[in-house]
Amino acid sequence: MSTLLAFTIDQTSRLTGLSVGRLRRWDNIGFFTPHYADPNRRLPSSRVYSFRDLVGLRTLALLRQEKVPFKQLRTARQWFADRYEAPWSELTFYVVGGNLFFDDGDHRMGATAVGQSAFSVSLRTIAEDMERRVEELRRRNPRDIGQISRQRNVMSNAPVVTGTRVPTSAIWSFHEDGYSVDAIIEQYPILTREDVEAAIAFEEERRTKHAV
Repeated sequence: MSTLLAFTIDQTSRLTGLSVGRLRRWDNIGFFTPHYADPNRRLPSSRVYSFRDLVGLRTLALLRQEKVPFKQLRTARQWFADRYEAPWSELTFYVVGGNLFFDDGDHRMGATAVGQSAFSVSLRTIAEDMERRVEELRRRNPRDIGQISRQRNVMSNAPVVTGTRVPTSAIWSFHEDGYSVDAIIEQYPILTREDVEAAIAFEEERRTKHAV
Protein backbone atom coordinates (compact mmCIF):
# COMPACT_ATOMS: atom_id res chain seq x y z
CA MET A 1 0.00 0.00 0.00
CA SER A 2 1.21 3.48 -0.80
CA THR A 3 2.78 5.57 1.96
CA LEU A 4 0.62 8.45 0.73
CA LEU A 5 -2.77 7.60 2.22
CA ALA A 6 -4.65 10.83 1.55
CA PHE A 7 -5.04 12.67 -1.74
CA THR A 8 -6.55 16.02 -2.66
CA ILE A 9 -9.19 16.22 -5.36
CA ASP A 10 -6.62 17.66 -7.80
CA GLN A 11 -4.20 14.80 -7.10
CA THR A 12 -7.03 12.29 -7.42
CA SER A 13 -8.00 13.77 -10.76
CA ARG A 14 -4.45 13.46 -12.09
CA LEU A 15 -4.05 9.93 -10.77
CA THR A 16 -7.37 8.47 -11.95
CA GLY A 17 -7.93 10.39 -15.19
CA LEU A 18 -11.30 11.70 -14.00
CA SER A 19 -11.84 15.45 -14.14
CA VAL A 20 -12.23 17.49 -10.97
CA GLY A 21 -15.69 18.47 -12.18
CA ARG A 22 -16.76 14.85 -12.52
CA LEU A 23 -15.39 13.95 -9.08
CA ARG A 24 -17.34 16.82 -7.53
CA ARG A 25 -20.48 15.87 -9.42
CA TRP A 26 -20.26 12.22 -8.38
CA ASP A 27 -19.84 13.32 -4.77
CA ASN A 28 -22.71 15.80 -4.94
CA ILE A 29 -25.17 13.18 -6.24
CA GLY A 30 -23.98 10.56 -3.76
CA PHE A 31 -22.52 8.23 -6.36
CA PHE A 32 -18.94 8.27 -5.05
CA THR A 33 -18.13 10.06 -1.80
CA PRO A 34 -14.50 10.55 -0.71
CA HIS A 35 -13.36 8.58 2.32
CA TYR A 36 -12.68 11.83 4.18
CA ALA A 37 -15.36 14.42 3.43
CA ASP A 38 -16.21 17.54 5.40
CA PRO A 39 -19.96 18.25 5.57
CA ASN A 40 -19.17 21.75 4.33
CA ARG A 41 -17.88 21.05 0.83
CA ARG A 42 -17.06 24.73 0.35
CA LEU A 43 -14.10 24.46 2.71
CA PRO A 44 -10.61 24.02 1.22
CA SER A 45 -9.62 20.35 1.05
CA SER A 46 -13.14 19.30 2.04
CA ARG A 47 -12.73 16.24 -0.17
CA VAL A 48 -9.81 13.94 0.62
CA TYR A 49 -9.50 10.56 -1.09
CA SER A 50 -7.91 7.36 0.19
CA PHE A 51 -5.81 4.94 -1.85
CA ARG A 52 -8.80 2.58 -1.94
CA ASP A 53 -10.81 5.46 -3.40
CA LEU A 54 -8.19 5.84 -6.14
CA VAL A 55 -8.51 2.18 -7.10
CA GLY A 56 -12.30 2.39 -7.16
CA LEU A 57 -12.34 5.58 -9.20
CA ARG A 58 -9.84 4.22 -11.70
CA THR A 59 -12.05 1.14 -12.05
CA LEU A 60 -15.01 3.40 -12.80
CA ALA A 61 -12.96 5.40 -15.29
CA LEU A 62 -12.12 2.19 -17.18
CA LEU A 63 -15.74 1.03 -17.10
CA ARG A 64 -16.85 4.35 -18.57
CA GLN A 65 -14.17 4.02 -21.26
CA GLU A 66 -15.75 0.67 -22.12
CA LYS A 67 -19.06 2.50 -22.71
CA VAL A 68 -20.88 1.17 -19.66
CA PRO A 69 -23.76 3.66 -19.27
CA PHE A 70 -23.58 5.80 -16.15
CA LYS A 71 -27.21 4.94 -15.43
CA GLN A 72 -26.20 1.27 -15.19
CA LEU A 73 -23.27 2.10 -12.90
CA ARG A 74 -25.56 4.14 -10.68
CA THR A 75 -28.09 1.31 -10.48
CA ALA A 76 -25.29 -1.13 -9.62
CA ARG A 77 -24.02 1.23 -6.93
CA GLN A 78 -27.47 1.30 -5.31
CA TRP A 79 -27.61 -2.50 -5.32
CA PHE A 80 -24.07 -2.76 -3.89
CA ALA A 81 -24.77 -0.22 -1.11
CA ASP A 82 -26.04 -2.70 1.51
CA ARG A 83 -23.79 -5.57 0.42
CA TYR A 84 -20.24 -4.25 0.01
CA GLU A 85 -18.21 -1.59 1.79
CA ALA A 86 -16.22 -0.49 -1.26
CA PRO A 87 -17.51 -2.43 -4.29
CA TRP A 88 -15.56 -0.55 -6.96
CA SER A 89 -12.27 -1.49 -5.30
CA GLU A 90 -13.32 -4.94 -4.01
CA LEU A 91 -15.06 -6.72 -6.88
CA THR A 92 -13.81 -7.95 -10.22
CA PHE A 93 -15.84 -6.48 -13.07
CA TYR A 94 -16.48 -7.60 -16.63
CA VAL A 95 -18.05 -5.74 -19.52
CA VAL A 96 -19.95 -7.77 -22.09
CA GLY A 97 -21.66 -5.92 -24.91
CA GLY A 98 -21.71 -2.71 -22.87
CA ASN A 99 -23.30 -4.48 -19.88
CA LEU A 100 -21.71 -4.78 -16.46
CA PHE A 101 -21.08 -8.09 -14.67
CA PHE A 102 -19.09 -8.80 -11.53
CA ASP A 103 -17.34 -11.52 -9.58
CA ASP A 104 -17.52 -11.46 -5.78
CA GLY A 105 -15.43 -14.59 -5.31
CA ASP A 106 -18.38 -16.94 -4.87
CA HIS A 107 -19.89 -16.82 -8.32
CA ARG A 108 -19.13 -15.24 -11.65
CA MET A 109 -21.20 -14.18 -14.62
CA GLY A 110 -18.90 -14.83 -17.57
CA ALA A 111 -18.88 -13.97 -21.25
CA THR A 112 -19.73 -17.51 -22.27
CA ALA A 113 -23.22 -17.00 -20.87
CA VAL A 114 -24.04 -14.64 -23.71
CA GLY A 115 -21.59 -15.86 -26.33
CA GLN A 116 -19.57 -12.65 -26.45
CA SER A 117 -16.03 -11.74 -25.49
CA ALA A 118 -15.62 -9.86 -22.23
CA PHE A 119 -13.46 -6.96 -21.10
CA SER A 120 -12.07 -7.75 -17.66
CA VAL A 121 -11.09 -5.12 -15.09
CA SER A 122 -8.17 -6.45 -13.05
CA LEU A 123 -8.07 -4.92 -9.57
CA ARG A 124 -4.50 -6.09 -9.07
CA THR A 125 -3.40 -4.34 -12.26
CA ILE A 126 -5.28 -1.17 -11.30
CA ALA A 127 -3.80 -1.16 -7.79
CA GLU A 128 -0.28 -1.67 -9.15
CA ASP A 129 -0.83 1.11 -11.69
CA MET A 130 -2.06 3.44 -8.94
CA GLU A 131 0.99 2.62 -6.84
CA ARG A 132 3.22 3.52 -9.77
CA ARG A 133 1.37 6.77 -10.47
CA VAL A 134 1.41 7.77 -6.81
CA GLU A 135 5.14 7.10 -6.66
CA GLU A 136 5.70 9.25 -9.74
CA LEU A 137 3.59 12.01 -8.23
CA ARG A 138 5.50 11.79 -4.97
CA ARG A 139 8.87 11.91 -6.69
CA ARG A 140 8.24 15.04 -8.74
CA ASN A 141 10.02 18.07 -7.39
CA PRO A 142 7.66 21.04 -7.05
CA ARG A 143 10.27 23.11 -8.88
CA ASP A 144 9.75 20.85 -11.92
CA ILE A 145 6.09 21.81 -12.31
CA GLY A 146 5.57 23.80 -15.50
CA GLN A 147 9.15 23.26 -16.70
CA ILE A 148 10.38 21.76 -19.97
CA SER A 149 13.72 20.00 -20.32
CA ARG A 150 15.79 17.51 -22.30
CA GLN A 151 17.53 14.64 -20.56
CA ARG A 152 19.88 12.07 -21.99
CA ASN A 153 18.25 8.64 -22.33
CA VAL A 154 14.77 10.08 -21.72
CA MET A 155 12.54 9.84 -24.82
CA SER A 156 15.59 10.03 -27.12
CA ASN A 157 16.52 13.44 -25.73
CA ALA A 158 13.22 14.95 -26.94
CA PRO A 159 11.76 17.87 -24.96
CA VAL A 160 9.64 16.53 -22.10
CA VAL A 161 7.76 17.92 -19.14
CA THR A 162 10.42 17.98 -16.44
CA GLY A 163 10.16 15.13 -13.98
CA THR A 164 8.12 12.98 -16.39
CA ARG A 165 8.58 11.06 -19.62
CA VAL A 166 5.79 12.95 -21.38
CA PRO A 167 7.11 14.63 -24.56
CA THR A 168 5.88 18.11 -25.36
CA SER A 169 5.16 16.95 -28.91
CA ALA A 170 2.57 14.47 -27.60
CA ILE A 171 0.83 17.22 -25.66
CA TRP A 172 0.89 19.43 -28.75
CA SER A 173 -0.72 16.68 -30.82
CA PHE A 174 -3.64 16.49 -28.42
CA HIS A 175 -3.84 20.29 -28.39
CA GLU A 176 -4.00 20.39 -32.20
CA ASP A 177 -6.73 17.77 -32.15
CA GLY A 178 -8.86 20.10 -30.07
CA TYR A 179 -8.30 18.59 -26.63
CA SER A 180 -8.75 21.01 -23.73
CA VAL A 181 -6.14 21.27 -20.99
CA ASP A 182 -8.33 19.16 -18.70
CA ALA A 183 -8.80 16.54 -21.42
CA ILE A 184 -5.03 16.32 -21.93
CA ILE A 185 -4.56 15.86 -18.18
CA GLU A 186 -7.00 12.95 -18.36
CA GLN A 187 -4.62 11.33 -20.84
CA TYR A 188 -1.58 12.10 -18.66
CA PRO A 189 -2.74 12.20 -15.01
CA ILE A 190 0.77 12.94 -13.74
CA LEU A 191 0.66 16.36 -15.41
CA THR A 192 -0.66 19.58 -13.93
CA ARG A 193 -2.35 22.46 -15.71
CA GLU A 194 0.93 24.38 -15.50
CA ASP A 195 2.74 21.48 -17.21
CA VAL A 196 0.30 21.33 -20.11
CA GLU A 197 0.22 25.08 -20.64
CA ALA A 198 4.03 25.25 -20.55
CA ALA A 199 4.32 22.41 -23.08
CA ILE A 200 1.86 24.06 -25.47
CA ALA A 201 3.66 27.41 -25.18
CA PHE A 202 7.01 25.68 -25.77
CA GLU A 203 5.77 23.92 -28.90
CA GLU A 204 4.12 27.08 -30.24
CA GLU A 205 7.37 29.01 -29.86
CA ARG A 206 9.43 26.22 -31.41
CA ARG A 207 7.13 25.94 -34.41
CA THR A 208 7.11 29.70 -34.89
CA LYS A 209 10.92 29.77 -34.98
CA HIS A 210 11.05 26.91 -37.47
CA ALA A 211 8.50 28.64 -39.70
CA VAL A 212 10.63 31.79 -40.00
